[in-house]
Amino acid sequence: MSIHPPVTLSPIQAKYLPYVLAVALFMQILDATILNTALPKMAIALGESPLKMQWAVISYALTLAIFIPISGFLADKFGTRKVFLSAIIIFCIGSLFCAASPNLEVLIGARVLQALGGAMMTPVARLILVKSYPRNQLLTVMNFAVIPALIAPLVGPLIGGYLVQYFSWHWIFLINIPMGLLGLVLGYKLVPDLRETVGRLDWKGFLCFATAAVLLSLAVERASQPGSYFDSIVLTVISIALLAGYVWHARRYDNPLFPLSLFSIRTFRIGIVGNLFTRLGISAVPYLLPLLLQVQFKYTPSQAGWLLAPIAVGAIGVKPWVSKIIQRFSYRKVLVVNTTLLGILIILLAQFDASVPWYWFIPVLTFMGACNSMQFSAMNTITIGDLQGTQTSSGNSLMAVNQQLAMGFGIAFGAAILNIFTERVEMDTLVAFQSTYWVMGIVTLLSGLYFLRLKPNDGDGLY
Repeated sequence: MSIHPPVTLSPIQAKYLPYVLAVALFMQILDATILNTALPKMAIALGESPLKMQWAVISYALTLAIFIPISGFLADKFGTRKVFLSAIIIFCIGSLFCAASPNLEVLIGARVLQALGGAMMTPVARLILVKSYPRNQLLTVMNFAVIPALIAPLVGPLIGGYLVQYFSWHWIFLINIPMGLLGLVLGYKLVPDLRETVGRLDWKGFLCFATAAVLLSLAVERASQPGSYFDSIVLTVISIALLAGYVWHARRYDNPLFPLSLFSIRTFRIGIVGNLFTRLGISAVPYLLPLLLQVQFKYTPSQAGWLLAPIAVGAIGVKPWVSKIIQRFSYRKVLVVNTTLLGILIILLAQFDASVPWYWFIPVLTFMGACNSMQFSAMNTITIGDLQGTQTSSGNSLMAVNQQLAMGFGIAFGAAILNIFTERVEMDTLVAFQSTYWVMGIVTLLSGLYFLRLKPNDGDGLY
């Protein structure tokens, strides 16, 4: 890839360009968080069981994971301005199709289209800032631009709850349109048209990886269906074969999608694997909790939204203390202890029933939000902390993909366990939810043991 001279921004661009990433981030994170509290009402409107709506969430996360790796290539080849504006248009069109969906199948297809836009929107906006500002200004610019990433998880469940309760579920998607128009105006006026000389994209590697991810998600889903064990095994075998095929291909290709040399770095390998297994338990909670509150405890969508807000409050509140805590105790201790705490907190949710007053949720979920924030910050930093040079870009991309895959797998896994308990074991719905939280908590506890592979001094230079 050629190195271009620094970008010359006009005074207006230099001042307001960070708003482009801010709007893109807010749109994407709001869309991801607004849906959870609306799912039970949406299920009724679409004639589905509230416990069978997981693919409306999984399809989005899975599509993001698949297409994030090629967003940078498309931006370099066709120009950041054209790709970013196209991404917003695709995202808004997908949102319109979501709002017009007559059934779950159409909704899932519309969510895939929406995620195609999302997969290019935020990564390209971040790339624009990285290429447009000198290194000594980048931290300040990024810190401002990511403020919406803290606000959206707080307001998303609340907006989703109120919209679906007092208007209709269609508005949780239609709300993206005015924000998308704002993003288009800002992007048209502010985004520079940056290009790079690029080589060929690793299409073979991309297809192997993408197909394996989709089949593995389907395998988890099929495992929960009666009489589908054989289908699940076949899908798993094929996905593993495709991953093995990718490894074989990457060893022989000059510029693979994800270089295997990344996995020779011990902290990167531990961070990626630990991130994947930890999120298997954690990622299911924001999906399962609104279902439990509304389906079993008969909370309204707005009440469920308010009870999800403490998770975001805890995440925001602990942010200033994260680096100080890690510096005091080390990445190894923090990740092992914090993952254990998260497992215990998930198991605590299994003790709740309709007789427990709502205010008992608040301390548990606030503490869970703080632990989530600590976990993700520590895992992300240790994962890419030892990468050097060109490894940084590909490693950061793989980490982002891994996060989205883990979220999708976690929701699929949690929904599959719940489905097994309700349909195969024929448990009472409350007992099935409680048992699912026990499984998710135990998986999270066990995943924490993997971080014992870190050395006590790993990450010491990252403070």
